[in-house]
Amino acid sequence: MIDRILAWSLKNRLLVVLFAIGVVGGGTLALARLPIDAFPDVSPTLVQVVTESPGLAPEEVEKLITYPVEVAMNGMPGVVQVKSLSAFGISQVSVYFRDDVNIYFARQLTLEKLQDAREQIPPGLGEPKLGAITTGLGQVYQYVLRTDSVAPKDGLELRTLQDWIVKYNLRTVPGVTDVLSFGGDVKQYQVRVDPRALLQYGVTLAQVQEAIGANNRNVGGGYIERGPEEYLIRGLGLAESVGDLGSVIVADRGGAPIYVRNVAEVVLGPEVRRGAVTMNGKGEAVTGIVLKRIYENTSQVIKAVKLKVAEINKSLPAGVRIVPYYDQSELVDRAVGTVKDALLEGAVLIIVILFLFLGNVRSALIVTTMLPLSLLLAFMLMHYFGLSANLMSLGGLAIGVGMMVDGGVVMVENVYRHLSEAKHASEHALPRETATAYGKDEAPAVTGSYREPTMHLILRSAREVGRPIVFAIAIIILVFLPLFTLEGVEGKMFRPMAFAISFAMVGSLVFSLTVIPVLCSFFLKGGSEEDTWIMRQVKKPYLPALRWSIANRKKTLVAAVTALGLSLALVPFLGSEFVPVLEEGSILYRATLAPSAGLNEGIRTASELERMAKTFPEIDAVVSKIGRAEAGGDPEPVNNIEAIVTLKPENEWKSGRSKAELVEALEKKLGAFPGVALNFSQPIANRVDELLSGVKAQLAIQLFGDDLDQLVAKADEIQRAVSAVRGSTDVQAEQVTGQPQLQIRIDRASIARYGINVEDVQRTIETAIGGEVAGQVFEGIRRFDITVRLQEPFRRDIDAIGELLVPAPNGGARVPLSQLAEIRTVVGPKQISHDNGQRRIVIQLNVRGRDLGGFVAEAQQAVASKVTLPSGYFLTWGGQFENQQRAMKRLMIIVPITIALIYMLLFSSFGSLKQAALIILNVPFALIGGILGLLISRQYLSVPASVGFIALFGVAVLNGVVMVSYINSLRQEGRSVAAAVYEGTVMRLRPVLMTATVAILGLLPLLFSSGAGSEVQRPLAAVVVGGLITSTALTLLLLPTLYGWFEGAEVET
Repeated sequence: MIDRILAWSLKNRLLVVLFAIGVVGGGTLALARLPIDAFPDVSPTLVQVVTESPGLAPEEVEKLITYPVEVAMNGMPGVVQVKSLSAFGISQVSVYFRDDVNIYFARQLTLEKLQDAREQIPPGLGEPKLGAITTGLGQVYQYVLRTDSVAPKDGLELRTLQDWIVKYNLRTVPGVTDVLSFGGDVKQYQVRVDPRALLQYGVTLAQVQEAIGANNRNVGGGYIERGPEEYLIRGLGLAESVGDLGSVIVADRGGAPIYVRNVAEVVLGPEVRRGAVTMNGKGEAVTGIVLKRIYENTSQVIKAVKLKVAEINKSLPAGVRIVPYYDQSELVDRAVGTVKDALLEGAVLIIVILFLFLGNVRSALIVTTMLPLSLLLAFMLMHYFGLSANLMSLGGLAIGVGMMVDGGVVMVENVYRHLSEAKHASEHALPRETATAYGKDEAPAVTGSYREPTMHLILRSAREVGRPIVFAIAIIILVFLPLFTLEGVEGKMFRPMAFAISFAMVGSLVFSLTVIPVLCSFFLKGGSEEDTWIMRQVKKPYLPALRWSIANRKKTLVAAVTALGLSLALVPFLGSEFVPVLEEGSILYRATLAPSAGLNEGIRTASELERMAKTFPEIDAVVSKIGRAEAGGDPEPVNNIEAIVTLKPENEWKSGRSKAELVEALEKKLGAFPGVALNFSQPIANRVDELLSGVKAQLAIQLFGDDLDQLVAKADEIQRAVSAVRGSTDVQAEQVTGQPQLQIRIDRASIARYGINVEDVQRTIETAIGGEVAGQVFEGIRRFDITVRLQEPFRRDIDAIGELLVPAPNGGARVPLSQLAEIRTVVGPKQISHDNGQRRIVIQLNVRGRDLGGFVAEAQQAVASKVTLPSGYFLTWGGQFENQQRAMKRLMIIVPITIALIYMLLFSSFGSLKQAALIILNVPFALIGGILGLLISRQYLSVPASVGFIALFGVAVLNGVVMVSYINSLRQEGRSVAAAVYEGTVMRLRPVLMTATVAILGLLPLLFSSGAGSEVQRPLAAVVVGGLITSTALTLLLLPTLYGWFEGAEVET
């Protein structure tokens, strides 16, 4: 089969060239259409159910809303986990599906099951709704509405512009699923009732509310015909202004109407809010967060958003404009740029090294054509299979840039050597018996022309190495099989890399057998048989070393085994982690205040922290979100501050600090602020950590139990235990208690004496204090709620609330609330979290200055020795540690299976168990350099490092296949084992060195890169570079030594 492909390619050279041109065109088109992202989206298949019930305490939210939704969600097909959060006024239930479940199918299932939940939720407590169709990477663009000093706008006006102009227009952008508004004040028509006026006029709060509802609507009366024309009938009764609402009649007393304005003040005011935004310590701001729809192209969406923003800015009032403060496309450009630079730099280095080894420009350029062709074919396949161009997929191509040319190196080197030998041979004609390789009717003539023997020589040379090339590249593709079996986060992160490099290696295989021989036939001529300068320098120390190794087999083997043993002994000192932290270029910090802190305290604290942060010259802007948005977003409490810190370009930093040093200094300065617990992260990492483990930190210790007080006590013990472990930072226990409450406990005996129902008292509490929506006012397409509520002085403290009058039925007496209920202050839950229906509390933390695996091992010992859990209580360790453990367990099973498959493939190729074992020995010995590479570069043993070892095994085996195949071919020509080993090793020195060197040089740019995303590529590059150095040395010294030993021959030198 391989021989036929080679012969067909050389016979149909024009078709092969046209095929290559087609790949160039198709690949270029596919590249232009590839979705571009910063990182693979590792978010789980998640559907969130959010129910807003303003005014409801966490206990009631848990019982009345969260529990019915949880019960409905459990048992759905494909569901693997259900988490929930019950907080003041909001319930959020997160339903996690298997990764293979389509998100739209998952949402459809959830919608159907929500009907069961709705039937169990009491009326008036909110409507469960699905969250936006987005992911952890979905917050792609964030902006602030900025005003010029000459045209100040208040928060009410800016928020109205945001909700009804900016947000409305941005939601029309293709790929945008939603736009969250945050900050400022939502406009309301407020009916502020005076309870004294109610008493004076003899009306109730309920009557005011009902009157507004009944006097604020339009109706349709069908149509009438007048002559030839048709007239539609409209009854217009909608309130259009504050005056209209004030003129609504509440009741009639003796023919005198009682208007709303007689018992209440009607004004425009702000909606009661649970969140705010501040910026740069200069006060409050209004912001928007653009959410990208899942599966959409990040770059294209942001580009379209920017065009729309420019258009919207023209329509905004004078002095108001949209100014972005977080733009994910900048991160996308930096991450993709890092890999692009590595690809280009690696390609240049490869061209240089090929020329140095071959000493022939044409040979170097022919091999180099493998790079663009293999990459473009990979882009075509990536586009076909729906992969995006991101740090990991493009990183896979950068990792494989050296491997892509390996087949071409072996092919061109062999052809070039044969042509050089033929050029200096005394007779150029082909032996007649070998001319039949083309077939009886296809054999070229062998007289007169130089082209004919050249074609034959090229075919013969290609056939010599065709089979080894196929098996070697097949093995490289096979070694990446474990990456396809990874699950969860690690699977989503590294599968794109495995696909990309496999696609490129398929291209490398195809072009090695087709395009490369054809290009050799067009452009390659024989050269000097003398070694190039670099090969002469290499051979000077190598040949004596080879002879010594062959002559001293036992010493050579003992030295290799000793080196392997010493390197394995270093493994415990490496440390371990899941994946290195990806550098996003910005900082996110969370500041948590005391559970009792209110919104105004949060705003004050946020502004103070911003002013402190802005003293660092490297910081460009600080935008803080306090609490949560009015609709959508995370259900954060008002004592939580989340700030995005954008940085100036590093070339403008005059302090000489690195970002890590800046974070350390910032944490030290802000940490001095009293009463605040800080946690530092990055915007995307923060979102992904939260979606995966439910907390916004690297490590989550989850404690399960029924009693909240017991959970809090034990969580405090665990927090103290892990805080004492070296490397722990930002240690925080979830705040589930400490929220002050004003409880109004109704006395049933007292209300019975007055004939008042519980519902009468509850409605007074709900409407008078919390406020009730009585309708809406329309201003064009804009709509604003009408709320009915007591005036602020009558609900500001316990005494005022106790004096609220509750009307008795049938126009009876009005009884003070204090006579009907016990009013007292208590401390209750801040929020209640569930995981699969069980209450839990989380202790979250980050790890700095040491490896995650070592930290967790020590922390687990500390917790086990210092904390005793009650019966029925248990804890789990989650976050990145859980991902790391899952990935390593999977690799420990799959990698040995893959090595066994490689062994079987080698056996099928060589037909010898001994020779297959000989080549597979390169795998453990390649570990030596990989381990040393991690140590020298100060990298931990992580999933990327494991991927590096996998890639290393493939290249190590490739060189062994090339070496053993050539030695076998020499033996088949009649040489002794001794002669074949020595001659074969010397003859294969150049291609082995070239394949190893181009692989190393292709990875050097990634190893030394400091661009965005290089952190995840560096351990991989360190392993492959270090491993190739030692495995190449062992291939050139140990393998020929062991070959003679395995074959039972005494090798002479």
